[in-house]
Amino acid sequence: MTPKVSISYKTKNILIDELSKQDNIEVLKEAGFIKSLFTKKKYADVYFFSGSLDEKAIENIKNAKMIIVNSFASMNEVISKLKISHERVKVIYPSVTIEYKKTKDVKLKLCEELQIDPINKLIFFTAKNFKTSGVKEFLDICSSITYEDFKVIIAGTEKQIYSLKFQQQKYPKLESKLILLEDYKNMDDLFLAVDIFILPTYNKSFSSNIVKAMFCRCAVFLSIDNDAKEIVDVFASMDSPTDPSMTFKVDAILKGQDDLKQIKKENRKLASEFSLVNNLAKINTIIGNV
Repeated sequence: MTPKVSISYKTKNILIDELSKQDNIEVLKEAGFIKSLFTKKKYADVYFFSGSLDEKAIENIKNAKMIIVNSFASMNEVISKLKISHERVKVIYPSVTIEYKKTKDVKLKLCEELQIDPINKLIFFTAKNFKTSGVKEFLDICSSITYEDFKVIIAGTEKQIYSLKFQQQKYPKLESKLILLEDYKNMDDLFLAVDIFILPTYNKSFSSNIVKAMFCRCAVFLSIDNDAKEIVDVFASMDSPTDPSMTFKVDAILKGQDDLKQIKKENRKLASEFSLVNNLAKINTIIGNV
């Protein structure tokens, strides 16, 4: 009988969920306090790391045969701070699992639902934490756009949208353009329907929404504070969340229809490399060499 490969993780994700269903995989569970007093601690063969290098993560990294991280920035941090071999750390970007649909059809359906003219280009923002992800900076960018036919969609929880409504009056230029969606049921369709996704975030951790937006044929703009900068080109990168060149860039692709189509096509092609099926194949190749 082939021995199983043990895995553990700092943060669970879709790839780990799928991997744990395989017969050759054993997910190591944390031992309870009493049990830990009388048994030798077991460490996983493969450890999935993301986020900050806390004491527990460092211990698991040092004792694993292989470490999986979600960005090269994270890989370099692990190698430089913990002085471990480069061969022991592999990068697999976050997986995307959206059911892809024809974006034009999804957009027409959304425009009908929201009662807006399909001629409008749709600019989108969503995040777990609006403030640190740059919602104010996003609104500043959108309020300076000179292109006429666009709408701005922000989707979030009831609490997020409630707080945002008090800031609306600061952006009179967006009065007829801003659409706030509270607890929207089908977020995937929003990504498929919109044209541009902007995330002027201050957060470092890799934003999986960037991969999702690209997979859904969106043009994206992202501040270089975030590790997802590794998969976007220079034009899509913001020097900071308040990058003054952003309005010019957004205006340029809104007015350049062919450029927007080309960017969407290229983003879709790149992000397709990070499908769950492809990432499972990558991790199984890595596991086969552990």
